[in-house]
Amino acid sequence: MNPPPERSSRRRSRLAPAVLPAVAALLVGCGGDEGATAKDRPDQLVQISDGRRLNFHCTGRGAPLVILESGYGAGVNGWLRVQPEIAKTTRVCSYDRAGYGFSDPGPLPRDGAATARDLDQALDAGGLEGPYVVVGFSAGGLYSRLFAARRPGEVEGLVLLDPTVERVAPSPAVDGLQSLRRTVSRCLATAELDPTPPATDPRWSGCLPRRGTPAEMTRLRPAEAWRNQLSELDEIYSDTSAQVQRLGTLLHEVPIYVITASETAATSPTVGYGRGQSVWELEHLRLALSSDRGFQRTILSSHQVPADRPEVVVETVLAMVTALRAGKPPEPLPVSETAPPEGDAAFPESPR
Repeated sequence: MNPPPERSSRRRSRLAPAVLPAVAALLVGCGGDEGATAKDRPDQLVQISDGRRLNFHCTGRGAPLVILESGYGAGVNGWLRVQPEIAKTTRVCSYDRAGYGFSDPGPLPRDGAATARDLDQALDAGGLEGPYVVVGFSAGGLYSRLFAARRPGEVEGLVLLDPTVERVAPSPAVDGLQSLRRTVSRCLATAELDPTPPATDPRWSGCLPRRGTPAEMTRLRPAEAWRNQLSELDEIYSDTSAQVQRLGTLLHEVPIYVITASETAATSPTVGYGRGQSVWELEHLRLALSSDRGFQRTILSSHQVPADRPEVVVETVLAMVTALRAGKPPEPLPVSETAPPEGDAAFPESPR
């Protein structure tokens, strides 16, 4: 396992001001790309045991199968800058969790155990066999670990992108989480009253993606979908975190790459717990050290790693795939990045 990286003192990257992302941005995943083609229709609808269907988008050929687990509020369209590149080397699937995109809503609560169970059943029902490398972004890092615990021996590697950590809850000083919850609650109330107004109706302000496709707009209106999203948000720092904590050392033999965004505390204080970047990075290092073959790297990025640094995501995933194909332990990650010279852009601006 690599030791904490030595860094020279770095000047702050020139980033957009820290603001709470609109729910509209969250719903298109913030990992998409204006130049990429959003999915405007379901791809492969997989029926699971209770009759619900989950939408999967699978491309490429080869093993291991890479599973992309999105952050809160995102789905297939959150990986538009990443999936095509991974598909050049191996098979890769993104999917919409229950209540997102083209997947049916699920029973409440929408905690991590429910999400991992849905994925487990869908892979079997869809004939999507392992071995697997699971890539989890943000809250998807929690779901990825819970899924890995359900498939011992089949999940051969985890790549966690600025993952939410179960160990620390947001600081009470940061009201961003409550602001987000109020917004989602308002969207739910709007849907319960009347889900039919056009997307331009002011009642949907902050609820629907500005660049969403017509099909996305339609799918986001039902109240059931909003109930799923509100439940998921409530569970992240309660039951979902507790479920991950109970895993203990169960995943210590699974190789883990952890990518930490350098500016999470500045650009996404809700995600970064409002406790400072050093705490965020320390928790990620601890997560890497929980594996016998874990490595952590800090990169110049906002929290939206799939959007800001898709090339790093692809490079890291393929490094894991290459090692597993060769039957070798994964190599240490490249050294952590430091800030560029004053005035240089640290990374492309995230699409909003």
